[in-house]
Amino acid sequence: MATGKLPALTKEERARVEAAVHAAEQHTSAEIVPMIVRQSGLYREAQHRAGLLVALFILTALLTIETAWLPWGWHGANALWLLTATALAYLFGAWSGTWPLIIRLLTSHKRMRQKVQLRAELAFAQHGVARTREQTGLLLMVSLLERQVHVLADRSLGDHMSGAQRQDVVAVVVERIKADDLVGGLCRGIEASAVHLARCCPSGESDNPNELSNDVIQDP
Repeated sequence: MATGKLPALTKEERARVEAAVHAAEQHTSAEIVPMIVRQSGLYREAQHRAGLLVALFILTALLTIETAWLPWGWHGANALWLLTATALAYLFGAWSGTWPLIIRLLTSHKRMRQKVQLRAELAFAQHGVARTREQTGLLLMVSLLERQVHVLADRSLGDHMSGAQRQDVVAVVVERIKADDLVGGLCRGIEASAVHLARCCPSGESDNPNELSNDVIQDP
């Protein structure tokens, strides 16, 4: 999966996702909203941890080779140099703590899963997925930095779409993304969602308006 950089989808790729949503919604009265985000949280704790680790490493290294840089013994000014070096090391570590790889190394899977869930809930409200007349909106969100997929269904669907069915959708998306096919993963996930949704809320014969845009949402 991508490392946290939000991809610039081409016009053809966006059209492909839009077509997948349109085709899926022919079989269900639900509204499927695909979304891609660069990351779901700032993870400031990862920056702090990285800063502390680098600062501790530099301080330990300087004290270990003390005789090399203090050949004439300890002086009061040396404490200032130690503090300055340690502070600079912390700042560098904190900066490196914004890199996707470092964030993943220093953040638990549980913490990232919580952040992805919160981001999905926020997006659900911000992008009006909850505004369908029968509360049948479904958000399919891919969070790139965390390498996670989250499926969030509105109230009417939540009672009918089980956790196992949502995991089936997630698995389909992840399988294609691991093959470096983000758009294909979204399309497969949309198709898999439609299969489950068609059972609990099939498309009406004449009354099935398109209440939400079929275009993929991309947020930083």
